[in-house]
Amino acid sequence: MERVLGIGGHFMRAADPKALNAWYRDCLGLDADENGLWSQEAGPTVFAAFDSATDYFGSPAQQTMLNFRVRDLDAMLAQLRAKGADVADDVQEMDGVGRFGWVTDPEGNRIELWQPTEPSGS
Repeated sequence: MERVLGIGGHFMRAADPKALNAWYRDCLGLDADENGLWSQEAGPTVFAAFDSATDYFGSPAQQTMLNFRVRDLDAMLAQLRAKGADVADDVQEMDGVGRFGWVTDPEGNRIELWQPTEPSGS
């Protein structure tokens, strides 16, 4: 059986694509080129379906949620707040998985930030 190799892209509609691309670059450090190509660091990726009634994504109109791995969640959230981003107050921790925080981009998309738990022995 053929299998997918990984996430090849994430595409979203935007009222102002240039401004939204600039926000992801300036606030999250996502340094994509003019074609949107971004070389990310190797690491785990979660692919999971949620119940259609979940409030985990924020707005019920949001059908998907982008999750970015981060090295230091507290530093990233502080950086986003300093740039005036809409950062959720709460941070959640899941034993054996990591810590989670959320920010909403200028187009109203809720984004999850995930600091994975360090593997034992690291």
